[in-house]
Amino acid sequence: MLKVGLTGNYGMGKSSVADMFRELGAATIDSDDIVASLLDEKVVKGKIRGLFGIDVVDADGNLNKKNIANKIFKNKMLRNKLEVILHPLVLMRVDEQVKKVRNKDSIIIVEVPLLFEGGYHTRFNRTITVFADRKTALSRLKESGISRKDALLRMQSQMDIRTKKQRADYCIDNRGTRRQTQTQVKKIFQMLKTENRKKVS
Repeated sequence: MLKVGLTGNYGMGKSSVADMFRELGAATIDSDDIVASLLDEKVVKGKIRGLFGIDVVDADGNLNKKNIANKIFKNKMLRNKLEVILHPLVLMRVDEQVKKVRNKDSIIIVEVPLLFEGGYHTRFNRTITVFADRKTALSRLKESGISRKDALLRMQSQMDIRTKKQRADYCIDNRGTRRQTQTQVKKIFQMLKTENRKKVS
């Protein structure tokens, strides 16, 4: 079994790349999905309400995720405090999902936006950074309904993509066509499978 941390900055396409790995037969785990699930849990909601106040909770008692996002990307201290609440829980859930993968030949791709920022790369056998230029990322986010202002706020809260490229074992250039990206994914997946076979033999 080989655990691979997949990262990339906002709008650069790591989720699309994760889908490509899954189509090739990899097991995939999305930490953003885990966060979304945690935000619906009573204990977590209580802690977050205590951190941000009642204005992040709607009339039904649900968290206003957009309101939270607006706050944390403008306030680094709040963002750090939220990460202290969420990240240990996310890591625990990732470990639980990894344990459910029984096949020792499996390649497990885990999407982790803050892989290097949080020092979580040490938990993985290999790391991959998906990258694109800022113009391409902003254009894709605009198509998804994300304003340039919100997109830039999120981008500025992340480690420079050049640093992530330097620190990763593999890099995937996602500036071109889907087919060009798929070609890179297939090549890396084959290398990961070869490494995993040597690891378990």
